Amino acid sequence: MTAIANGHSGLDVSGLRIDGGRLWDSLMRLARIGATDKGGVCRLALTDLDGQGRDLVREWALELGCEVRVDAIGNLFMRRAGTRDDLPAVMAGSHIDTQPTGGKFDGNYGVLAGIEVLRTLRDHGIRTEAPVEVVAWTNEEGSRFVPVMMGSGVFAGAFTLEHALAQRDREGVSVAEALARIGYAGHQPDDPVRVRAYFEAHIEQGPVLEAHDTVIGAVQGALGQRWYDVTIQGQEAHAGPTPMEMRRDALLAAARLIESVNAIALRHAPHGRGTVGWIDNFPNSRNVIPGRVRLTVDLRAADDPVLDAMDRALAQACSALEDGGGLSVSLEPVVYFPPQAFDPELVGLVDEFAGRLSYSVMPVVSGAGHDAVYLARVAPTAMIFVPCKDGISHNEVEDARPDHLEAGCNVLLQAMLRVAGVGAIEGDAA
Repeated sequence: MTAIANGHSGLDVSGLRIDGGRLWDSLMRLARIGATDKGGVCRLALTDLDGQGRDLVREWALELGCEVRVDAIGNLFMRRAGTRDDLPAVMAGSHIDTQPTGGKFDGNYGVLAGIEVLRTLRDHGIRTEAPVEVVAWTNEEGSRFVPVMMGSGVFAGAFTLEHALAQRDREGVSVAEALARIGYAGHQPDDPVRVRAYFEAHIEQGPVLEAHDTVIGAVQGALGQRWYDVTIQGQEAHAGPTPMEMRRDALLAAARLIESVNAIALRHAPHGRGTVGWIDNFPNSRNVIPGRVRLTVDLRAADDPVLDAMDRALAQACSALEDGGGLSVSLEPVVYFPPQAFDPELVGLVDEFAGRLSYSVMPVVSGAGHDAVYLARVAPTAMIFVPCKDGISHNEVEDARPDHLEAGCNVLLQAMLRVAGVGAIEGDAA
């Protein structure tokens, strides 16, 4: 990706800064929609509350004179025209749907940081050469509908629009029905949206930046993920009469597998991850030896060779449980996200402008999935991380410092300006 040179030689934008107080106020105002008693936010995708959040963000974009459009999966695009509107857009975004016990910043920061960039350009009369867009992607969290990262996934062609619209929540409501109900069932554009570069500002959702007392994370890429459903079949039996050496205890086997998952991840440090996050024990009775256990396994790594090695190690661990134990183990792969590197030039801009703005910066890898992972399949992409308190996210106590959020948005502003170019200032001929 070749960055667009600054198109207005008489304007030095290096001193341009966003209004951190205004960004914070916007975040707090959006957080009132779906606010929880514990200080978090519950604004599930395509609920009435999500519709109210979208309406607010859309209102802010219209106040800035943006062209606002909604595609068929409900992605909300807010476009500020450039002096060369034929050029592909420089885009920033994230999502505003939350977890059931979510926080104020996950996703929301990326969208509102983009809005704050647009406000700053308006305040200073700056027209970029390339158009600048902010996007709020639909159903990133996947709390109500699966798959996760739905809107960006459809945009990038990871799955079809028809498949996404047909998905249903636990009450049987489809995505298509929910979009129509809140007034965000849009239309596919005649011409595909062209993206020159995509930036996503986000809280880290982990403890690394805070532990290193660092303000900006220049995200190198996102870990690949493999998810599995595991069923271990043994035999229920009475806890009293059955001797220990004659048991076919499925829960004991599950405990050994959980230890193996942990060990596999530790063997592939520093970016290996292994988690058993859900378990179902049958019959789950105090005095019955468990006869069947179902559980999930989540493996993550920074590159495919390591992820493949972890996959083989997990298969071997499952086979070992069957050997001589009178058990059967079913290992079913259910999700694969390949590791995704971000664009080196854009990542370099994040690093460069963090340094120019005198913010501490370090390279990091995202352990979580983000809309940027799908955007990286179709456009040069980078992420900007800022710390969150104690590394906690997907939690009502999720928190971030206003000065850190301001710093990340300043880096976003400068990086977007570098790529979009400065075409004119107010009063100049476009």
